[in-house]
Amino acid sequence: MRRKCSIALLSPTPWSTCARCFLHEHVLVCSRREAKRFADLTADETTDLWLTAQKVGKQLESYHKGSSTTFAIQDGPEAGQTVPHVHIHVLPRKAGDFEKNDEIYDAIEVKEKELQQKLDLDKERKDRSLEEMNQEADQYRSLFL
Repeated sequence: MRRKCSIALLSPTPWSTCARCFLHEHVLVCSRREAKRFADLTADETTDLWLTAQKVGKQLESYHKGSSTTFAIQDGPEAGQTVPHVHIHVLPRKAGDFEKNDEIYDAIEVKEKELQQKLDLDKERKDRSLEEMNQEADQYRSLFL
């Protein structure tokens, strides 16, 4: 999904290997302009970013038959941001998907670190195949037509 100032992307890595988790991938909503920190966004970019996240969250929650949605943003290294580009994690949720609700934030931190390592092209990558990502993108794309 592309909007004026934002874009929604599938993460190239599986979200969770937790057997109870119903959602194995997640969506990132990013500013189209490269901005390292949330405060670097303009008012229009901030509004567009959150409106895009809201729309994506609503559609994914419905599609995955979830009952809630977690929106997460880490703003700066000490907050857990490992990729220096503003992005919001959008994760539809169901009861019991994590044993303790706040475990999702630990999982996000792990995935952020994995993503940072995957951006290092000298390391072995284990991304999902392009075919797998295209299939999922086609399913999600139909939610926004």
